[in-house]
Amino acid sequence: MKTRLQKKIFIPVLAVLIFFSTTAFKNDFFEIAKQIEIFTMLFKEINMNYVDDTNPGDLMDTAIKSMLDDLDPYTQFYNEQDVEASRINNAGDYTGIGAKVLTLQDKLVIVEPYKNYAADKAGLKAGDEIIKVDKVSVADFKDDAANLLQGAAGTEVTVTYKRQGKTNTVKIIRESLEIKAVPHYSMVDEKTGYVVLRKFNDKASSETIRAIKALKNQGATQLILDLRGNPGGLLHEAVNVTNIFVPKDQLVVTTKSKVKKYNKTYYTQREAIDTEIPLVVLIDGKSASASEIVSGALQDMDRAVIVGTRSFGKGLVQRPKPLTYGTQMKITISRYYTPSGRCIQALDYWNRDENGNATRTRQENYNAFKTRNGRNVFDGGGVEPDIEVEYSKLSTITKAISNENLVFNFATNYYYNNQIEDLKSFTLSDADFRAFKNYIKSSGFNFETKTETALHNAILIAKEEALDTEIDSEYKALTKALQAYKTNAIDDNKTQLKALLTDEIIKRYFYSEGLYTYYTANNAEIKKALSVLNNPSQYASILR
Repeated sequence: MKTRLQKKIFIPVLAVLIFFSTTAFKNDFFEIAKQIEIFTMLFKEINMNYVDDTNPGDLMDTAIKSMLDDLDPYTQFYNEQDVEASRINNAGDYTGIGAKVLTLQDKLVIVEPYKNYAADKAGLKAGDEIIKVDKVSVADFKDDAANLLQGAAGTEVTVTYKRQGKTNTVKIIRESLEIKAVPHYSMVDEKTGYVVLRKFNDKASSETIRAIKALKNQGATQLILDLRGNPGGLLHEAVNVTNIFVPKDQLVVTTKSKVKKYNKTYYTQREAIDTEIPLVVLIDGKSASASEIVSGALQDMDRAVIVGTRSFGKGLVQRPKPLTYGTQMKITISRYYTPSGRCIQALDYWNRDENGNATRTRQENYNAFKTRNGRNVFDGGGVEPDIEVEYSKLSTITKAISNENLVFNFATNYYYNNQIEDLKSFTLSDADFRAFKNYIKSSGFNFETKTETALHNAILIAKEEALDTEIDSEYKALTKALQAYKTNAIDDNKTQLKALLTDEIIKRYFYSEGLYTYYTANNAEIKKALSVLNNPSQYASILR
């Protein structure tokens, strides 16, 4: 038995040795094979000898995820269900109930039912809390409960949900849903076209081209491309979208890796749609990855004016790698660089702080690069806009309130207690904002700033060093100042919070389509973009 076991272990280890001796990891193959052998033996001993029953699958899942946690958050393991979800995300097709959902610990929350799709036709609303799918309780389901809603088109699913304290049950017929990369385009005024690009799936460039051609036929002589909230997607589609506005054979992005075959340069491959039309690109803190490739490249080529707030700063490139039994992993293989040479990656996951958190490059350590016309642009974390719309950059307290879903939940309550008749003229009143503040207070919301955390840690250390009495008065003064800040912070961020509330409330009545229509008349970033486009001398001077 022992001899047979040794053979079973020896054979895969030998295969690993042969594999790695023929790759770029040749110098490290012995250490890798050694660690695999140690892990194989440890895994076998635990499952054979541990005092209680073990689940090998659960143990391995934990081991894999713990190992990947030490890398970056984009290097991930996918089981078979995850692989299918990733395929849907990239292809843009989906079969289910037709709603965006948020998975919480004991329920699924409808974030947005897509207009005229199954969930919408069945009467589901944003804020509905799904507690059971068919006979399966969401609270008892270990995996992502959102998978329960998916299934073949034409099949029936029974959904039990709570709304405003009441429990309801509805039967829904699943259907196919095309997830559009460009959910909206329209004319903002008689000469300005507006295109919303929400994701870089394999239809991103074709849908963008169709939208632009349609707008030009309607008289558009200048364009606004909205990449706000766009998390990215396919690299080649980012190149294709850039190619819409710049000629063939232009460098868009370079990837650099320790593995030579992943060092690549990506150039535009086609003739452009329009190389001259004035263009403004909108970005924000949720514009990432492929969005940053497009905005960064167009900025480096002085082809567009970038408006908004600094983008997310994801300059890491992933590639899927198939594994056994239908599983897969997505692994970070390289960093990407814009035409000027900037790496836009913001967080350093390999040189973490004492708490294990990724570090961010300090602004004084940013490096300057030159655009085609000689303008200074900087690395160090995301694309910095040419024109920053300051209030759009979410403050600490706004992020905390949003992360607690307080804006979302208030909008749900608002919907069931108010009517909106006219979309374009809707404004959130001061009375509504006071109601929101009272709602925050009644929710028990409290947040601790990083400054408070550091101050608390400092006083603990001071006590250990018997210095607390020496700095007691200063500590109390700082604590009082922080409390005063927190008391006034909601009012200080009123404009920002009202904008988030308005967006969320409008979607309840008029769906995302209505929100985009509202944006064209009221959104601050679009107004700023229009002012630049409608002032040709200012537009030219920014890019000069």
